[in-house]
Amino acid sequence: MNPRDGGLLREPTVYFSPKGKMNTSRRRITFRSEKGQTMVEFAIALPVLCLILFAVIQFGIVFNNYIALTDATRAGARKGAVSALTSDPRGACVAAIQASSGLDQSKLQPDCQSSWKHADDVTATAKYPYSISLFGLVVKSGFLAASTTERVE
Repeated sequence: MNPRDGGLLREPTVYFSPKGKMNTSRRRITFRSEKGQTMVEFAIALPVLCLILFAVIQFGIVFNNYIALTDATRAGARKGAVSALTSDPRGACVAAIQASSGLDQSKLQPDCQSSWKHADDVTATAKYPYSISLFGLVVKSGFLAASTTERVE
């Protein structure tokens, strides 16, 4: 109920425009131009999208380093398992880890442990530092570690 009508309900007045279209009111609510709205929305969403994109890229780099480290320890353990009769089986194992890693050798920390006797285990381990940084801020850092064990032949 509208108090201006004296409390009576009234049907909306229908007006016809010159072109024959029916309008229910004379006043049209018009907003200003919306040309800048898309730009403002994009400016708000862009930092979030960039953050997600750079996080995915950083995670991919760390994951690639982990895969390379795991493959290097596998190659080192295999080399150590077949090098029991050489003069320096540990050196051969460590050299195999360093050669197959594809990572920065100054940061790589390889190691091989075994008694080098037939049917004993040789364990090749390696550590490599990682750092996830987004827009210059270090979010997480530490060491990636991988270990592989094989039987000495």
